Amino acid sequence: MADDKAVKKNTGLSDPEEREKAQKESMRRLLSLVRKAVQDYDMIREGDRVCVGVSGGKDSLTLLSVLASLRRFYPKRFELQAVTVSTGFKEMDFSGVAEYCKSLDVPYEVCETAIKEIVFDIRNEKNPCALCANLRRGALNDFAKKLGCGVVALGHHRNDVIETAFLSLSYEGRFYCFDPKTYLERSGVTVIRPMIYVEESEIRSFMKAADCPVVTNPCPMDKTSKRAVIKETLNGLNRENHNFRENVFGAVKRGIWDAK
Repeated sequence: MADDKAVKKNTGLSDPEEREKAQKESMRRLLSLVRKAVQDYDMIREGDRVCVGVSGGKDSLTLLSVLASLRRFYPKRFELQAVTVSTGFKEMDFSGVAEYCKSLDVPYEVCETAIKEIVFDIRNEKNPCALCANLRRGALNDFAKKLGCGVVALGHHRNDVIETAFLSLSYEGRFYCFDPKTYLERSGVTVIRPMIYVEESEIRSFMKAADCPVVTNPCPMDKTSKRAVIKETLNGLNRENHNFRENVFGAVKRGIWDAK
């Protein structure tokens, strides 16, 4: 199952020259947006060792690719370390991710956990997504620290920002979103989100052109969470008002991030 379903090559465009050209153009756009976010919020400093959380999905693989490119010319020198938190689904095969990291000259480690057993077997959570996310973040931050990384980079993009703000409004009754850069005192690492200016469509374009080893998530709750419901709601609102997403993102930036 791992060979046939869990890992698939996203070969994208059929013509190699066309694919290479599209990949370079997409990478240029991504680099511009990521570099702006990194500079706007002082995400990376001289000598930082940055751990990239790589789930094997399109977002984290794109982030890893862009940071590997940014590393070559960014004025502040930094190192990269890729880490995958394995939640315990045996059918997930990360060998393709390991090879991809090698091609980018980025060291790669897998942090083995029993999160699947804890969430589904021991706790038998009816709404497991929040607990799973917290356990994965904790495992990643602690593992990054053990590897000597003071910075953890996550693949949240512009659409995630908008969806998170709307989730908070809908289910918590407050206007909240994660910050571009956050220092976590307990684990002693700084979490950064360099793709906050990147539209999800840009990531899809890159993945269509790039030869990245996407790992399918076998979790039974995948695409059935509250976030998936909010995503559909936002799509409908944006069809009615094409400026809707832009307005929400602007409100987050001005009202939450820049107000601090």
